[in-house]
Amino acid sequence: MSHITVIGDPDFNLGFRLVGIRDIIDVEDESKLPEIVEGLLGKEGVVVIKYDFYKNLPIHTKIKVEESLEPTFVRVGGEAGVEELREKIRRAIGVDLWK
Repeated sequence: MSHITVIGDPDFNLGFRLVGIRDIIDVEDESKLPEIVEGLLGKEGVVVIKYDFYKNLPIHTKIKVEESLEPTFVRVGGEAGVEELREKIRRAIGVDLWK
């Protein structure tokens, strides 16, 4: 089973705690977020990150996240599902169907 880390605010993280995930990072100061995310790069497993936190990351950190093979980053909440689907379609066919 893959190691799962969750990054979010305490309200976002509550459900993950309830299902037994232990590696949870409560972020109350978003200015520390790039340092937290970059500190996880290269580790094995899956990192679940609150979508609003992801979209507010500096572009150079987002690029590192997108290129990361380990860990795999999964954005959850907000428009994350639509945005990820949009990006996967764009990469697959080379056209943004939402434009």
